[in-house]
Amino acid sequence: MIHERISDNVHMFQSERYVQVNAGVIVGPDWVVVVDTLALPDETRRIRRFIEERIRKPVRYVINTHYHADHSWGNAFFPDATVIAHRLTRQLQAEKGQPALAEAQAHDPTFRGLKLVLPHITVDAGGLSLKVGPRLTVRLIPLPGHSPDGMGVYVEEERVLFTGDAFTSLPVLMPDESDFDALVHSLKHIAQLQVEVLIPGHGDIVFRGEMVDEVEKNLNYLHAIRKIVRQAARRKYAGDVLDRYSVEDCGKSRVLLEGAAEVLHRRNLEVLFRLWYNREPLRMEEEAPYSYG
Repeated sequence: MIHERISDNVHMFQSERYVQVNAGVIVGPDWVVVVDTLALPDETRRIRRFIEERIRKPVRYVINTHYHADHSWGNAFFPDATVIAHRLTRQLQAEKGQPALAEAQAHDPTFRGLKLVLPHITVDAGGLSLKVGPRLTVRLIPLPGHSPDGMGVYVEEERVLFTGDAFTSLPVLMPDESDFDALVHSLKHIAQLQVEVLIPGHGDIVFRGEMVDEVEKNLNYLHAIRKIVRQAARRKYAGDVLDRYSVEDCGKSRVLLEGAAEVLHRRNLEVLFRLWYNREPLRMEEEAPYSYG
């Protein structure tokens, strides 16, 4: 696990084992806020040990930027904390997170004994401001698109933004829940904020001088796959059209997210096609042959 000290009050932790997922710690004068938890239990335990041994202050709040497992399943490792998230996060954790955890526990001993802790406090479109100390304010900002419950966590005085998966090194669309237009809107909103350090849901830190350019690259990528999907929809063998375009053709490197970028890009094209056209992208080799007889 990688640890970066962003400022006196803000720390970032990045998984070295699961597509560079990030979590954070915000330190106030008397207590601590944890932003997301990492994908694997042992990594979240290491964050807890860091807080206990180095910061030596209690964790009062855990904020989940959205319900996905790699951002919320570690809530249970902070049993004395109050969990805050979007209203939909609680709903989606109960509807989708609980069955997913049960399935993970059946196949992977890493997760056995883990209990899913749902948010205790939920917010909606208006967001929430939280005073961590007399000179430290944390603001929760709705950033839907990747998932409907997406929230950003903005440390105002430090100008540090945890984006959740509204911003990642490569935009990622999720089957049955992502909203393309909402994600574009959230990225444009991020670009308008006064941010010195942007900590993505997955990927490397982005600093002020790079931020506008990196957000623009993500928007350009989304515009590129939108064009490809619309082109594919006009062809009988739409899947063959989608297969022609690599992630690099759309302006992003294949080495992003520990080399997972090309696989995620292929999925993005399929997800967007199904989202807009409510059908599978047919490939020539998949079409049933004619029957003679």
